[in-house]
Amino acid sequence: MSKLPEPIRAEALDRTKRVRHGFFSRRGGVSAGIFDSLNCGNGSRDEADNVAENRARAARALGAEPGNLVTAYQSHGCEVTVVEKPWKRGGEPPVDGMVTKEPGIVLGILAADCGPILFADEAAGVIGAAHAGWKGALTGIIEATVAAMVELGADQARIAAVLGPCIGAQSYEIGPEFRERFTSEEPGNDAYFQASTRAGHHLFDLPGYIEARLAGLGLAAVEILAADTRPDSSDFFSYRRACLNDETDYGRNISAIVLGD
Repeated sequence: MSKLPEPIRAEALDRTKRVRHGFFSRRGGVSAGIFDSLNCGNGSRDEADNVAENRARAARALGAEPGNLVTAYQSHGCEVTVVEKPWKRGGEPPVDGMVTKEPGIVLGILAADCGPILFADEAAGVIGAAHAGWKGALTGIIEATVAAMVELGADQARIAAVLGPCIGAQSYEIGPEFRERFTSEEPGNDAYFQASTRAGHHLFDLPGYIEARLAGLGLAAVEILAADTRPDSSDFFSYRRACLNDETDYGRNISAIVLGD
């Protein structure tokens, strides 16, 4: 059997015994070209068999069955679903958050600059995963995922949350209308923007904004993995980098969490 990929692990989730997790890089897969090598995105134009093998490797790296890995049709919204059993390809719900209390089900978040967040309340046996781009973070995907975990029996004060690799503040240049949307929601959001070298444009601190939203929930632990996906072409796929390089498509990084028996 081929060597399994080795994901990044976070201290806040490594403390648990029943929960296994990983923030996977682009290394350790079978895809080629711009998808080299652990592309786990079914929505890409990569060879379907390669994507299936990559996803299977990620699941096995967490000690889980490949058929138990679920990812959603992420739409940059704030909808969350409870996962009671795996769904097949083509049956992915249009959500950006998933929660479960079922052992063996692997919740996977696909991202290529957006923020993958993994959650766990080990004592309650409840885990969650969220895809937090700027829009989802602004409109409440983080809070909605935590609320869904509480509905399953989690205690908000026991939940540990980790933000995985995403686009960093120095890589995320945006136009004026973007900043205005954030500051109109909350004037204090101006703290997450700094002027860029282009007139009228700013750099947006997505990790800092997500961290603040998490910190406001009174969770047991919040950890941020400091890795910027856009400049690190060796380790991560990046939508923005692909656009800047005029590439026709891009791979997706996967972050996943599973509850053991």
